[in-house]
Amino acid sequence: MKKGWKIPYSRPEVPQELLQAGYGPLLAAVLALRGIKTPEEAHRLIEGGAECLHDPLLMGGMAVAKARIEQAIRLDEHVAVYGDYDVDGITATCLVTDYLRRQGLDCLPYIPDRSEEGYGLNRSALETLHEEGVTLIITVDCGITAVEETEYARALGIDVIITDHHECKSGALPDAVAVIDCKQEGDPYPNPYLAGVGVALKLVSACDGDGCAVLERYADLVAVGTVADVMPLVGENRYLVRQGIQKLMEDPLPGFSAMLREAGVDPAHVTASAIGFSLAPRLNAAGRLGQAVKAARLLMCTDEQQAARLAAELCDLNRQRQAIETDIWQEAQAALADEKPDGPIVLASDRWHQGVIGIAASRLAEQYCVPAIMICLMGDTGKGSCRSHGGFNLYDALSACSEHLLGYGGHALAAGLTIEPEKIEDFKAALNAYYRKNAPAERPEVQCDLLIRNPDVLSVENVRELDLLEPYGNANQKPVFCLSNVELEYVSNVGNGRHMRVRVRAGHSRFEGIYFSHTAESLGLHEGDCADLAFTPQINDYRGHVSVQLVLCGARPHNADELCRELLEKDEKSLWAAADYRPDRADFVKLWRSDCGCRPLPSDPDALLALCPPGMAPESFCVCLLTFLETGLLESADGSIFGAKRAEIDGKADLEATDIMRRLRSFQS
Repeated sequence: MKKGWKIPYSRPEVPQELLQAGYGPLLAAVLALRGIKTPEEAHRLIEGGAECLHDPLLMGGMAVAKARIEQAIRLDEHVAVYGDYDVDGITATCLVTDYLRRQGLDCLPYIPDRSEEGYGLNRSALETLHEEGVTLIITVDCGITAVEETEYARALGIDVIITDHHECKSGALPDAVAVIDCKQEGDPYPNPYLAGVGVALKLVSACDGDGCAVLERYADLVAVGTVADVMPLVGENRYLVRQGIQKLMEDPLPGFSAMLREAGVDPAHVTASAIGFSLAPRLNAAGRLGQAVKAARLLMCTDEQQAARLAAELCDLNRQRQAIETDIWQEAQAALADEKPDGPIVLASDRWHQGVIGIAASRLAEQYCVPAIMICLMGDTGKGSCRSHGGFNLYDALSACSEHLLGYGGHALAAGLTIEPEKIEDFKAALNAYYRKNAPAERPEVQCDLLIRNPDVLSVENVRELDLLEPYGNANQKPVFCLSNVELEYVSNVGNGRHMRVRVRAGHSRFEGIYFSHTAESLGLHEGDCADLAFTPQINDYRGHVSVQLVLCGARPHNADELCRELLEKDEKSLWAAADYRPDRADFVKLWRSDCGCRPLPSDPDALLALCPPGMAPESFCVCLLTFLETGLLESADGSIFGAKRAEIDGKADLEATDIMRRLRSFQS
């Protein structure tokens, strides 16, 4: 559910302490928005070092797991690392496998086939590992719900150590040698938001005793898995990803180096966005199409030629995944027809590829602004991928509807389920009922962090300084800025008509901008129009010419209604945003000579704004009315502009001496 734009019209707070410490005004304002107001707090966020790392032995079960792994090393046991088939699981599998092999163990990485075996531990895999002589299984990024499978492993004579980061269902945990998951109730570990590969790193760090050395070796694996699994990039996670990005740029694994080349990512400028949009989809494609082992081989190989070949194969798999996804997406669109769902979408088909439905579910959730569940039917069961929207907690929802499910697991924002086909309609009804009672609050279509009144603040120096906030991601998003009522000097569609390029004039400044996957026609924009733009700024260096480019995430014809409504409601903080609309004497005269106020003004904001004289900015119209009200030229019983009408005063009204006009002048200075 989305509505309108959310633009902060109050004057941004720019802490003087940060400015005095050398932080630029743009970065200082963004830091303040994130609750950071002192140089010490800013330093901890931007430069936070190894002190961000927590002791792995704080995790429940970690000491027992360490002792069991030391026993396996001492007795030279045959160990298997059992992972998930997504990027987080693949990177975690490679990390633990490599570490144990370095300790001299015969260690087998095992990643189940997504289509044939499904998620997590399964009996067939346990039997296969038993036949190969495995006596200890360490799960990574899975296992927290594998109660029966852990019992079966024990019956086969296999010990199991579970490391996971998914939500723990109420009830009994697997009776394993050790269960490590900081989502367990009462777990004392300070960071409950580690990715599966982060938990794997902690396991290895506990075994090694030197967490910094372990991180230095595996930081790129940790960063890629953490970003791909959309973990919050704050605190410890932020430090882990920063270290990993540095390693990707300076000393990546041969597999990552080959992937960066294939994806066209400049190895000198790797970002979290590059991981999320370039590396992760290619690695994920292997798991989605049942070839996760190929991705693991890429990340564990040491030969550059082999790495180049495997990276090229993964890129081919990604193209196949995109084609399959397009077909599924079109079918889902046809199934919905012209329907505009106001509750969770639940679709099922026996024609869909189980590994790709999650991406289609994400697209549906984004397009219709509601949670989406897509179910792949396979005989007497269905496997579903679930994606949330608007902060709706999917895991809690599935828990509430669990009587209709064979199984489920995951996070608040993304989950999976297993269901009998005949239960789908009952599940859909129960989920919709739960959603009605727990629907998230409406969210704005575009959420801006900061209104830019002075375009000069968007200098190359100030924009470049925002890079100190990298890595961006979950819980540390790129700040979104807004320019309001700027002139579109140039508008064209590029990229075979799929994207819109603009040049805008804001005050004395001009900026180039690009809006991907949107066109001028779809947005109703034309050259010469005045527009509102939501964007993230970036530095564009083209043939030595360095400039600020606007990467748009919202564009619309200028809409004065939102600011006007705040002004009419006498929200004094919004006067800052109206400073550029300070009326002059001609505006006051024009409005006074009109019939506005001759009869009581409407109580409806839309009807009141409709009285704005032609040629006058609505924002200036509102300021004029409020100024008249302050001087007594307009009066109302409750002091509101709504219902006010003209009044007689003694003497001549000094409009420029009003508090409103004085404050507007101060904001312009």
